[in-house]
Amino acid sequence: MKKLLFSILAVVLVIGLAACGSSESGGDAQGESSLPSQLIIATGGTSGVYYPLGGGIAQIITNNTNVSATAQTTGGSVENMRLLGSKEVELAFVQNDIAYYAANDQLMFEGTAVTNLQGMATLYNETVQIVLPENSDITSVADLEGRRVSVGAPGSGVEANARQVLEVFGLTFDDLNSQHLAFGDSVSSIQDGALDAAFVTAGAPTAAVTELSATRGVKLLSLEADKIAELIEKYPFYVEDTIPADTYPGVAETTTVAVKAMLAVSSDLPEDFVYEATKALFDNKDQLVAINQRAASIAPENALEGLSIDLHPGALKFFQEEGLK
Repeated sequence: MKKLLFSILAVVLVIGLAACGSSESGGDAQGESSLPSQLIIATGGTSGVYYPLGGGIAQIITNNTNVSATAQTTGGSVENMRLLGSKEVELAFVQNDIAYYAANDQLMFEGTAVTNLQGMATLYNETVQIVLPENSDITSVADLEGRRVSVGAPGSGVEANARQVLEVFGLTFDDLNSQHLAFGDSVSSIQDGALDAAFVTAGAPTAAVTELSATRGVKLLSLEADKIAELIEKYPFYVEDTIPADTYPGVAETTTVAVKAMLAVSSDLPEDFVYEATKALFDNKDQLVAINQRAASIAPENALEGLSIDLHPGALKFFQEEGLK
């Protein structure tokens, strides 16, 4: 009986010590619970730029941190903010204006602000392009009054860009024969002669616009300097942008504005991880340039331009080490 009691006490002691060790380990794990073993990056459609670059960034993170990352195709910026807000993804590509609306409870995010949203870096310009048929007589945004104009899908970033550009010209959607079409439908409708103009926000050259220029021919509208200045003053997430001549065959140099494509992260991610991921992104930029030339503008000195939300502390640490403010 004594031997049996001794054996039982010994087992209880071992279990108790194991439990203590497990509890301590669990505490450590709990402290790092916000760092998933599999990190998801929300990107965009498979035919766009976000998805392939997201795949490249996922590979960089996987190779240079202790976390495995994967890129997920999505509907783009607006959906990405909702996915990040619902904690279904940890990183997301997003236009900086959409990130601003998401963080500040505005426009399509009114009443549904994303409260766990922080910035990692801005990447490259997403240019606001006003596309016209080559034979169009429209020479200014002011001439769009009464015309058939696609202003982007309802609730999209393009729609917000179109509304703001029109605003500085004293116009609203009600002043146009406005049509709320998605990007692909807009380009198809110009091809078919059913539209006089379409707002497109995307890196230039944009494949669908290039294809349109090869079949029907295109023109792009330039914005007047005073209107650009007014727009940037009112909406600081815009930057002035120039589309070089012959970016689309036969199209002259175009002066316009752009928002910035950026990487947003969940504020739940640990500082050390975001620091490592940010550093790895810039240290391995060449891998992204090999995927798409737009990545050539990714650099620490550009990565705070147009930043519209607070930086994650881990990204902030990296940029401070780079001597940036």
